[in-house]
Amino acid sequence: MIAPTTFELTLEAGVATITLDRPKRLNALTFEIYQELAETFEQLDTIAEVRAVVITGRGRGFCSGGDQDDIIKELLGRDTAALVAFTRATGRLIEAIRACKRPVIAAINGIAVGAGAVIAAACDLRIAAANARFGFIFPKVGLCGADMGATYLLPRIVGLGHASELLFFGEVIDCAHAERIGLVNRVVADGDAAVALAQEWAAKLAAGPAFAHAMTKQMLESEHTMALGAAIEAEAQAQALCMQHPDFAEAHASFKEARPARFAGAPDPGK
Repeated sequence: MIAPTTFELTLEAGVATITLDRPKRLNALTFEIYQELAETFEQLDTIAEVRAVVITGRGRGFCSGGDQDDIIKELLGRDTAALVAFTRATGRLIEAIRACKRPVIAAINGIAVGAGAVIAAACDLRIAAANARFGFIFPKVGLCGADMGATYLLPRIVGLGHASELLFFGEVIDCAHAERIGLVNRVVADGDAAVALAQEWAAKLAAGPAFAHAMTKQMLESEHTMALGAAIEAEAQAQALCMQHPDFAEAHASFKEARPARFAGAPDPGK
């Protein structure tokens, strides 16, 4: 199992939980955290025991973006080549989350702004505590909204109009606003409720058909650039592959035998 040094990673019953662990800095990111997070998502995708992923933050914040001292101050005065190297490195993290074949759930326990908001947007599902706040605050610091894939992700989640509002104004919105525009899937009570529900959802996914979940994520990621005919053909081929997987036969057998399905590699619910 991976042993990161800049955040906490646990694995239980098929669910890998990443907990950002700089609570006094509202889990602000450093150069090292960016790199290790990207490497971790890339490696989680190769570990058979990992069937779902939860990412959250310790304390009052999910993630407050790049650390003002460790990153922002260090970027001032760098030349173009060095700046592009940094922005590519941050984008690597988002690409790793989207490329990960496991469903990824964000448990947003507090503030999620800047890079933190984009990380949440890159996840497949988002559960927010009642005190959660979201802000794609790049224009507030003189940057464009097109950062780390935000202009790719947001229109697909909330639509072009809402995405444009969030990215032009950079205003911080509350969880009620986020839920209204579809940025989050659920809003729950403050405290540990967001992590608890994320773990519950992840456990259900971990017990399910991992091959089919991976195919669903792949289709969601690739089909939005296709014409309808091409999308239907891609789905026809994807579903045919799933029908050849042992999980399809197991689902049929479990139905006939009136028992829960035991999908390939799923954790033993008795352990």
